[in-house]
Amino acid sequence: MAAALVTLTALAALTGCDDKDVAGPAAEGRATRPPQTSAPTATRAPSPSAPMKPSAPAKPSVQAKQQQPPAPDGSLRGKTVVIDPGHNIRNQDHSTEINRSVDIGTGRKECDTTGTSTNSGYAEAEFSLDVAHRIRDILTAQGATVTLTHDGDRPYGPCVDERAAIGNQAHADAALSVHADGAAEGQRGFHVILPAKVKGGRADTAPIVGPSKELGERVAGNFVQSTGSAPSNYIGHGTGLDVRGDLGGLNLSTVPKVFVECGNMRDAQDAAHLTDPAWRDKAAQGIARGIADFVRGR
Repeated sequence: MAAALVTLTALAALTGCDDKDVAGPAAEGRATRPPQTSAPTATRAPSPSAPMKPSAPAKPSVQAKQQQPPAPDGSLRGKTVVIDPGHNIRNQDHSTEINRSVDIGTGRKECDTTGTSTNSGYAEAEFSLDVAHRIRDILTAQGATVTLTHDGDRPYGPCVDERAAIGNQAHADAALSVHADGAAEGQRGFHVILPAKVKGGRADTAPIVGPSKELGERVAGNFVQSTGSAPSNYIGHGTGLDVRGDLGGLNLSTVPKVFVECGNMRDAQDAAHLTDPAWRDKAAQGIARGIADFVRGR
C-alpha cells in the first residue's frame, strides 16, 4: 500500500500516470448483488498523504492551486459538465429492458445493470445519485452548467450508449460517471477508469484519450487530498488509475470522460465511508475540484 500512496500523492501535484487495461468487477456492466428495493427521492434535472515520487515524468505542479480555497462564484461560467450517476435504483424492476444488448462500438453489452450494494443493503445507485447531486451543487455554485444523465426519475437506465450521447450532445468540457465497486472483502480503495484507445463502429476514442487521462489524474489527486482514501489495492497496480476498452460509456464518448469507483461497497472499511454523508461530501468536493481544475484549463 505504501507504493500505492506514493503514486496517488504524486497525482495531487502533477499529471502523468497511466496503466494497462484491466477489467474491474463492477463498473458499468458488472453487477455483484441481487436487486435492492430502496429508492431515493429525486427530482429531474435538465435533459493521501505521505510525500512521494511520481510514477511518470513530472509536468508543472498543480498542488499549490489545489490547496487554495474553493474558487469564487462564476469561475466556471461558460463551462459545461455532465455527471452520470451510475445505474438507476429502479433498474431492478425492469430486467428485460436493462438486459437487452446495445452497441458499444467494439461489441455489444447490456443496456445497464442494477449495480452493487453494501452488505447492509445500501445501493450503489443510491450512493452514486447522492454524490452526483453534491458534485452538481458545488460546480453550479461556481457558474458551470451541469447536467445529470438521469435524476432517479426514469423507469430504468438510461442505457450506457445514451449516457455517452448525453455528454456528447451537451458538448461537455468534461463528463464523469460516479460508481462504487462490488469486489471481495479486503479489496478496498478507489480508482478512476480512463478510456483505452479503441476504434470500431461508432467508437473512436483517439481524440479523447489524452484529455481524459488528464481529467482522471486531476480527479484522483484531488480525491486523495479531500478524502484521505488510498488507491485501490486490487486494480490499477497502486496508481489509482485503470484503463479499459470495454465500457460503452467511455467508448462512445466524444468528450473527455472518466469513471470514478469511489470505493468497494463489499468491504467493511470502505462501506463505512461510503455510507457516511460527511465522507460523501468530501468525495464530492474532491471530484468537483478535479473537474474544475481540468475544465478551467480548456
